[in-house]
Amino acid sequence: MANNTVIRTTLECVCAVVLEKRSLSDITDPNYHNNAKVKAYTFGTIRFYHQLNEIVSGLLKKPLKKQDLDLHCLMLVGAYQILYTKTPIHAAIFESVELASVLDKSWAKKLINAILRQIDRDKESIQKTPHYSHPSWLIKKIKNNYPEDFENILKNNNTQAPMSIRVGAHESKESYQNKLTQKGIKSKTLKIVPEALVLENAVPVFDLPDFDKGQCYVQDASAQLSAHLLEPKADECILDACSAPGGKATHLAQICPKAEIIALDLDQDRLTRVSENTERLCISNVTTQLGDATNKDWWNGQLFDKILLDAPCSATGVIRRHPDIKLLRKPKDIARLVKLQEAILDNLWQMLKPGGTLLYATCSILKSENEIQICTFLQNHNDAHEVALDIDWGVPVSAGRQQLPHNEFDGFYYAKLKKTE
Repeated sequence: MANNTVIRTTLECVCAVVLEKRSLSDITDPNYHNNAKVKAYTFGTIRFYHQLNEIVSGLLKKPLKKQDLDLHCLMLVGAYQILYTKTPIHAAIFESVELASVLDKSWAKKLINAILRQIDRDKESIQKTPHYSHPSWLIKKIKNNYPEDFENILKNNNTQAPMSIRVGAHESKESYQNKLTQKGIKSKTLKIVPEALVLENAVPVFDLPDFDKGQCYVQDASAQLSAHLLEPKADECILDACSAPGGKATHLAQICPKAEIIALDLDQDRLTRVSENTERLCISNVTTQLGDATNKDWWNGQLFDKILLDAPCSATGVIRRHPDIKLLRKPKDIARLVKLQEAILDNLWQMLKPGGTLLYATCSILKSENEIQICTFLQNHNDAHEVALDIDWGVPVSAGRQQLPHNEFDGFYYAKLKKTE
């Protein structure tokens, strides 16, 4: 792909997030998905949006008109290349300036050239100036929750997350790792997650040996803990609520092929992805169920032995994988999500057998969605008690265990609850 096409596609993706408030996961342009440079430039610009926006806005004598905000985004893309990539400076500036003509806005060429050249002149001082590149409300919330660790959290959020995979049931992890090595793909194991391999560098999924035959599943190491913490047993009926795209359901099925797994989700398109994944992984003990976890209209009345609730959350623990969260998530969303989690917990608890286990999980690091949510639940339910998680992962908190984003692990939270018999 020619570099001018790379920059134009990158600009379209950045505008989709910044101006249209769309998620990067909703972008369907094959040039975005199939071109590594487009994806890297898009992720980088969104990852450092708050810093880049502050720089560009500070250099503009007056804000651009609403119909010209694509030019503002174009300067963000150019600034990202200058400050964070090895792209030759002249190329980064030239491509950005020329794209103004393609956008039928030649009048802006001098402006773009002047702004980007000034950023280049200021490059050394900019790079020496610390910047968290998060919205101020989120910085405040994380600092309030983690006064000792907030700087490390923000720093880790601005790094690229590793690619982790779960090796399937049809081959040993050691054997599959050897196949990776033979293809020049370096990886390492993790003691805490039996099926996990962390790749040294990310690769397209179809470069993974036998991916199409179900020999592996792309899944973060933190998320892979859930199936082992729930400890599925033969003949148990287990509900995986909010299941799509099925990573945890298929892992439960992989660990215990004789358990009955019900994958519940309220989105039919996302449930289709669960079915596609079970088919690719050659798994036969997962059944999909369309339904809303906050009500019972889908439920046949049969109590579940175990429930895995991967609750809807702010996803603040996976910002390094989804940097658009920093632009799309708003303060009011947190209170709404806390109420939703509470409603789902209360509803699903009624579907759990006496003596049964519910594992609550989120990919959030906010206490209101995690330990405070669970402490409140325990206070309100006399038939619930916490089961201690004796694992060398994360840190113990007032209830459950919390992992903060770093190295091989995404930010994640788990709490294990048992219903009184």
